[in-house]
Amino acid sequence: MLTHREESLQRDINRIRDYVQKMSHQAERALKDSLTSYLENNRQMAYGVILRDHHIDMKEKEIDRLCLEFLVRQDPVAGPLRFAYITIRINLEIERVGDYAESIARQVLKLYDNPYTGLNDEIKEIANLSISMFHDSVKAFLDQDPELAKKSIEIEAAVDVLRLDFNRKIVSLLSEQKIPAESVDPLMTIVRKFERVSDQARNICMEALYMITGEYTKHPGADVFRILFVDENNSCQSQMAEAIASSFNLPKFIFSSAGIEPLQIDRSTIEFMKSKGIDLARVAPKAVHQIPNLDHYQVIVTLSEEALKAFPQRPRKVIFLNWPTPDPSKLSDSQTVKTGSYEKTYDFLKNQIKDLVNAIIDTDEESGGV
Repeated sequence: MLTHREESLQRDINRIRDYVQKMSHQAERALKDSLTSYLENNRQMAYGVILRDHHIDMKEKEIDRLCLEFLVRQDPVAGPLRFAYITIRINLEIERVGDYAESIARQVLKLYDNPYTGLNDEIKEIANLSISMFHDSVKAFLDQDPELAKKSIEIEAAVDVLRLDFNRKIVSLLSEQKIPAESVDPLMTIVRKFERVSDQARNICMEALYMITGEYTKHPGADVFRILFVDENNSCQSQMAEAIASSFNLPKFIFSSAGIEPLQIDRSTIEFMKSKGIDLARVAPKAVHQIPNLDHYQVIVTLSEEALKAFPQRPRKVIFLNWPTPDPSKLSDSQTVKTGSYEKTYDFLKNQIKDLVNAIIDTDEESGGV
């Protein structure tokens, strides 16, 4: 039988949980309505999302007030203390999700007089994944379900890959003049906001895991430093860069390469790298979306103008570097000139990579570890 204090403690916790649930339902409805307003070009629904954001803001303030009152009145310890602390943090994450829904609705209004439906399926897929992830993240918190939290975290990587694919496709459509220029920014903002919803959902899951276990779950891949080299076809410079970097045999680094439109590795590239003691004969070219754990890469290095254009909106928390490097495999000059061009590209990449890696190691030592 519960004591009077235990009953009072549980009553306050239930009240706070009820408010969190109501607020999350409002935020989830706002996300769904913002998506529907886009798909149906429904201006009235978009206005409704914008107007209702005020209610989410009010819920956030009320939850903060309840949590602070709970801390003062109950003086909780252990699990109840973690609950109050994490609720305050999650409360902010949910409020931000409401802000993203409002922002999406405002972009829908910009598209109202000139809607573009050619990317509806892509946007719908990204949105549905993000909304589902948000729903499950809050459920994991309320139900104290660590397995659901861990499962939801895994979805974020898929959302990030879809967003990169979307960016690449919209740039291609724009260059081919198949999409109105004035539609590009609103569409990319809509996708970016839905991607940010998945980020907030991941944060909620991480906080839920801390509340349940009392330990912060380290972000996957945080024990290594990942660098991705990207060019147009992943058939020459990016493959050279990955091979050179990997030859340094650095245990705390993962190097990868990819192309915007992958093609078979050029024979001249294979022969040149063979002269350097590196075998690329059995290496398969990859597209950016085929890179495992793409969202965990800390640095992306673009090696061509086409690669740079593929990232009009830079991924969050990623350091972007641009090393424009001529593709020696495309030269039609004599073998001597071609070999000289390969040597120049090889030396350039080796020196750049060495300086970058050394800078990362020095910075890591100053901060106390990767």
